[in-house]
Amino acid sequence: MGKIIKDTIHANGIDIGIYTQDFENEFISLTDIARYKSDDPTAVIQNWMRNRDVIEFLGLWERLHNPDFKPLEFEGFRKQAGANAFTMSPKKWIEATEAIGIVSKAGRYGGTYAHSDIAMSFATWISPEFQLYIVKDYRRLKTDENSRLSLNWNLNREISKLNYRIHTDAIKDNLIPPELTPAQIACTYANEADMLNVVLFGKTAKQWKEDNPDMKGNMREIATLNQLLVLANLESYNAVLINQGKKQVERMELLRQLAVQQLQTLETVSLDNLPQIKMELQKSKQVGS
Repeated sequence: MGKIIKDTIHANGIDIGIYTQDFENEFISLTDIARYKSDDPTAVIQNWMRNRDVIEFLGLWERLHNPDFKPLEFEGFRKQAGANAFTMSPKKWIEATEAIGIVSKAGRYGGTYAHSDIAMSFATWISPEFQLYIVKDYRRLKTDENSRLSLNWNLNREISKLNYRIHTDAIKDNLIPPELTPAQIACTYANEADMLNVVLFGKTAKQWKEDNPDMKGNMREIATLNQLLVLANLESYNAVLINQGKKQVERMELLRQLAVQQLQTLETVSLDNLPQIKMELQKSKQVGS
């Protein structure tokens, strides 16, 4: 399971927790949303889940996104939904149908969370006006996030271009004798590129393609921002090692150590701290002037 990224939506005075593991499937706290209506959010959520329309909506969402969803158990709930004696809770729904759109989290920041598709439907049921406040700040959150990702993606791309040139020049000057054919030259470049793939991703481009036959492109095109930044640094460092005359086996070990160290460091760095760092630098300059 990947690292969970947490954030908060601010909607008409209510703080609503949100988390994601991949920046695509985001889960919003139904517990926090329900507090807009009552001090007993658990009861609010259970009342919402008693409705036949809600059960049908949840079932359709699961069928579209969850191959392990149990349709027979869902049909049983659908037939009972809306009756006076019918009761439903997130735990009962999850355990019976193996649903993934709603999750229950324990601990300090626990509660009931739901995929953003489902959470927005719940918020509309709570209050259409309140749902608009949630949507407004959610869009603000996504705009800020996309801006940061776009800025860093473009920065890494430009750094990669520069380091790629340094890398290829080092290969050309040190590893390619004049007597090589064009095919042999191309093979030399590809061999060095694949060495970096193995160092960073643990497999060659061919091995990755064999493991992922349905995916378009290559492993570098789906790499994270941190991986792309480390890759750029590996190209630069490999160029230095090539110029020093080190053999490929020795270079691989040194590059692997650098990759592990830098990835671990980048995992502890938050992009949200960058503006604060910039402000502190500006303050220090003002004090010094």
